Amino acid sequence: MQDKPTFFDEMFDSSGQARPAYAQLVRWLEDEDFKRLIRKSDDAEAFFRRTGITFNVYSQQEAEERLIPFDLLPRIITALEWSRLTRGIEQRVRAINAFLHDIYHRQEILRAGRVPVELIARNAAFVPQMIGVDPPGGVYTHIVGVDLVRTGSDEFYVLEDNARTPSGVSYMLENRETMIHMFPELFAQIHVRQVGDYPTHLRRSLVAAAPAATQGRAVVAVLTPGIHNSAYFEHSFLADQMGAELVEGHDLRVDNGRIAMRTTQGFMPVDVLYRRVDDDYLDPLVFNPDSLLGVPGIMDIYRAGGITIANAPGTGIADDKAIYSYMPDIVEFYTGERAILKNVPTWRCGEADSLAYVLDHLDELVVKEVHGSGGYGMLVGPAASKKELASFRRKLIKSPGNYIAQPTLALSTVPILTKSGLAPRHVDLRPYVLVSPDRVTITPGGLTRVALKKGSLVVNSSQGGGTKDTWVLED
Repeated sequence: MQDKPTFFDEMFDSSGQARPAYAQLVRWLEDEDFKRLIRKSDDAEAFFRRTGITFNVYSQQEAEERLIPFDLLPRIITALEWSRLTRGIEQRVRAINAFLHDIYHRQEILRAGRVPVELIARNAAFVPQMIGVDPPGGVYTHIVGVDLVRTGSDEFYVLEDNARTPSGVSYMLENRETMIHMFPELFAQIHVRQVGDYPTHLRRSLVAAAPAATQGRAVVAVLTPGIHNSAYFEHSFLADQMGAELVEGHDLRVDNGRIAMRTTQGFMPVDVLYRRVDDDYLDPLVFNPDSLLGVPGIMDIYRAGGITIANAPGTGIADDKAIYSYMPDIVEFYTGERAILKNVPTWRCGEADSLAYVLDHLDELVVKEVHGSGGYGMLVGPAASKKELASFRRKLIKSPGNYIAQPTLALSTVPILTKSGLAPRHVDLRPYVLVSPDRVTITPGGLTRVALKKGSLVVNSSQGGGTKDTWVLED
């Protein structure tokens, strides 16, 4: 039915039998007409195109708008597996929030020597203007995406944390909506936990973190850089789903000690701003003076407690891949517990011994920029040419502190539907976490990203990857 897997296959065991979680789905597949499935796949693509579910890929020349590929075969996680994962995710997210509060206040973890001072002091993602600032409700990371990979039956690793502006949740929601529309009979047979209530939980979580200046019902707005941003579809989608206003920087101004947005009835105070604009562009009076995307004076209002900004400025320090390498220490320091979820072993190239090892084993490792995202600026050693290895070697020698390296993990595979049948492809998982002053809410499943090219370990949509619906089974 499919190619013989060489990695841990989540759907089939080594003898080709369906694993228990996939048994009902495989029986359904065996009864399905293969040509009908291919037609359904084409229908899904047409639906995504009509809906406008696209993203921008940036090259040296220009931005190119693409349709994100969607594979019909879901990725399934059992209730027990999900229970274990959520305990680890919540522990990690709480530790990240505690770390951010500490870094911008007493810096106890630096005093204790658990994280090097220079890793913070010289970090471009550290925002000195946040020192001493207490965000409303004590929440820094209102929305977090934790990227997970699986290497075996019970082996999960955190690949990276996305604490700044995690994207992709609109694809998670649209993938599920598409599957329910196309295969309602499947959901009648297999009991899957829902994800469609995410926008409701998102709004509730944001409102719960509204500032003390709020009068009456909290007003929530989504700040977008505009239609040319790669994630603009998601910005408008989430604003619509939450019943929030979608605004750009020029729609907002400082008004009587608050941030107010332009409406047909004049300017109205905004209590919570879910911003999808990077720190550098948020306030031209504080950060990049040439920015036309932000709001002049918003940082003064924020520091005075007049508005909640989600996520808080300065959270990007927790995205840093060098900081990531200290996450087991960070979790233990703030929770008093060992980290439930494992980190991938990481070499910090800014350290002489680590750099020497990485240079000697470059063709075996994955090397990433510490502030990189979207699969840009990385090297997958085993798949790189001699020319690419030589070029990256020069980059490492010139700016070693800008990179970390990790072993090439044997990522698990889940079959995708191809014209010639099922074929295994590597996947990762991004669960979405909502943090409010009183609770942590983890959407059951998240976004499964899949490397559509045979043998590829890069799942990012900007690098040719696609997505799958992720099913967490009911108990």
